[in-house]
Amino acid sequence: MGKALSDMTLEELWELFPIILTEHKEIWDTWYAEEQKRLAGILPPTNVIISHIGSTAIHHIWAKPIIDILVEIPASLPMDEVKALLVQNGYICMAEHPNRRSFNRGYTSEGFAERVFHLHLRYAGDNDELYFRDYMNDDPPLAKQYEELKLSLWKKFEHDRDGYTLAKTSFVAEQTDQAKKHYGHKYERG
Repeated sequence: MGKALSDMTLEELWELFPIILTEHKEIWDTWYAEEQKRLAGILPPTNVIISHIGSTAIHHIWAKPIIDILVEIPASLPMDEVKALLVQNGYICMAEHPNRRSFNRGYTSEGFAERVFHLHLRYAGDNDELYFRDYMNDDPPLAKQYEELKLSLWKKFEHDRDGYTLAKTSFVAEQTDQAKKHYGHKYERG
């Protein structure tokens, strides 16, 4: 058995969990649906919104085979309570910010499990990813541009997740701004 994940340096983690892109797989929708159902049984039943985001939610483009899930909770629900429920049910908290928490599931000391999830816990309305997802799905040529960008960055940042994400930031921000203008208040909550 390898070293515990918590004992690894960032460089060791990036080596164990490289950026891997693969053609879109229909099974990703099934994996999301099954995890969404599991989360719905774990999380408080009041006004929690669970959504499939990230590149696996964009049809027909290459993506990291990691299912990104956005969980929006009402402002009345303490984020730390939800964090505790997620941790008790197999998620590892990877980052904490005042109004955001990031979790993962499916990372092992031997590498990726078959199913890997990144969960983004936010308060209702902090959901720009929904606009970006819909904008990409509604404009396949633009989604292909995003795919080409990702493919061009893949090998350069194979062992540098932060660099990979940063290199996509400008494109994602510009398209999210366009999406918000296009869709108006589609995902406003509160």
